Amino acid sequence: MPDSFVVLVPGNHLMTGLLGQGDQFLRSAERAFPDTTVLVRGNEINIDGPDSATMARLFREWIVLLESGEILDLAGVERTIDMVRSDINPSDVLTSRIVKSTSGRFVKPKTAGQKRYSDAILANTITFGIGPAGTGKSYLAVAQAVQALQDKSVNRIILTRPAVEAGERLGFLPGDLMAKVDPYLRPLYDALYDMLDAETVQRYMERATIEVAPLAFMRGRTLNSSFIILDEAQNTTPEQMKMFLTRIGFGSKAVVTGDVTQVDIPGGRSGLYGLESILGEIEGVEFVHLTRRDVVRHKIVSDIVAAYERISQPVK
Repeated sequence: MPDSFVVLVPGNHLMTGLLGQGDQFLRSAERAFPDTTVLVRGNEINIDGPDSATMARLFREWIVLLESGEILDLAGVERTIDMVRSDINPSDVLTSRIVKSTSGRFVKPKTAGQKRYSDAILANTITFGIGPAGTGKSYLAVAQAVQALQDKSVNRIILTRPAVEAGERLGFLPGDLMAKVDPYLRPLYDALYDMLDAETVQRYMERATIEVAPLAFMRGRTLNSSFIILDEAQNTTPEQMKMFLTRIGFGSKAVVTGDVTQVDIPGGRSGLYGLESILGEIEGVEFVHLTRRDVVRHKIVSDIVAAYERISQPVK
């Protein structure tokens, strides 16, 4: 394989978006491949060194993204570098769209792991998204649920979460059922309001098209034609998890999200532990494991996750 490559940029108008303000994207690429040199001449990028093939592919992927209307930023550039190193095409990941948000932008996967998770939700009846904070587990699940509702592939969305801090004894909290559950489901509400305007969310809730309920209230129900999201599933007991999974009815899809390093239930008997060995061979069930590489919050979140992984200590 040659040690030198030339990448032709189709039009000078792409150069600023490709190299970044003050050439910051170029500098990121150079730091990632320190033994390879890059020389920009007009609309030609000359690359020489042991990683020249990988670096040339990276620049070509950036060109594809820019031509498809994507706007590169520094965080996104760092993620594309990780993808190319892992032999994944960033253009296959970052041009995938789920649903349009209230801001007019499309919700889309930002990492290869998120794309794998999003594809799994589409392809399976039950998908488990397991990973640390900031990996978009809940947000992407809500996006898929909203898209399914808009496509009329389901008739309603059901959001549920174990209210561990109250020991499921919600009667001690003030207000009606919705007021009692609200604090525990706030992250899911936030995601909903990113994708639907407040008036639409309110109307859907009044009609029970969107339903919010604590996990304890799922017992005895059969949920047909529904998109059900169980959030913070690491805080279910094994009995609660079995109860939830056996609620799934015809025409329904379920997403179960959790982080096994953040178990808050007394005794640590999480319904998520060991579940893959029990259900992993069932057709229509898929487990997707997200990692710190899929964290899309501030970089410090990824660094914190990595620090805890190194000492193998659960986050409490």
